[in-house]
Amino acid sequence: MEAATRRRQQPGAAGAQLLGASFQQARHSPIKAEEVNHTAPFHLDLWFYFTLQNWVLDFGRPIAMLVFPLQWFPLNKPSVGDYFHMAYNVITPFLLLKLIERSSRTLPRSMIYVSIITFIMGASIHLVGDSVNHRLLFSGYQHHLSVRENPIIKNLKPETLIDSFELLYYYDEYLGHSMWYIPFFLILVMYFSGCFTACKAQSTMPRAALLLVVPSGLYYWYLVTEGQIFILFIFTFFTMLALVLHQKRRRLFLDSNGLFLFYSFALTLSLVALWVAWLWNDPILRKKYPGVIYVPEPWAFYTLHVSSEH
Repeated sequence: MEAATRRRQQPGAAGAQLLGASFQQARHSPIKAEEVNHTAPFHLDLWFYFTLQNWVLDFGRPIAMLVFPLQWFPLNKPSVGDYFHMAYNVITPFLLLKLIERSSRTLPRSMIYVSIITFIMGASIHLVGDSVNHRLLFSGYQHHLSVRENPIIKNLKPETLIDSFELLYYYDEYLGHSMWYIPFFLILVMYFSGCFTACKAQSTMPRAALLLVVPSGLYYWYLVTEGQIFILFIFTFFTMLALVLHQKRRRLFLDSNGLFLFYSFALTLSLVALWVAWLWNDPILRKKYPGVIYVPEPWAFYTLHVSSEH
């Protein structure tokens, strides 16, 4: 169990190296005068669609799977949540590319394309593993337990079948998450590096952006906790903070899009801290997450404290 938990916490290490390299590139690459003087307006349409599809297609995916009748989506066929995931795998990279197109700064195209390709591949790997893992809920699988400790798994014969389920878990929670989230946050950091303006008066957010910060930050809380990517997220946040401080010395300020991203991530960090503090003394979740970084998953909390009571 400990080995499996450690594996889930590793995506941040590789992601931190890529984010560090991205920060160094953004820090030392010159910013052209026309890029500084041209401030992009707040992309209300893209941020709204981005937030909406994150909530519906990602957060709503396992909920829809539990709500829709099992007769409509048999266990040997894709669930409604799987179709949500398929739509997410198409719409999200499209929105990311549109976001990059509107950047006021010319970004490295090759890195963007490789990141998008890796993102799609990782999200597709996760689609398969997550589909099977969530379908196992109908057979009594408990997310707050490790694979080998689950009652429906530990007595399987031959025992090599358990290894197959652990491999599935590895694809779902480690490889899939790594190839999905590392390029995702890398793209956001590269976009963020172009969200600066020389006019301090333009460093404000419209009311629509303020309204979107809460649902955006709340979604990223779910992404960080359920995806077990706190290390990757914290490196992303501090990379963004370092960029802000570095550009401030050059008298450059965040525009409305940069402020929206930064405040969303700041809210996410606060929500994660509150979540961890609330469940700090939970003995069962502590057993599943024994490492130094203790960030329980919402679905583990659900199967332990909510579904078990009903």
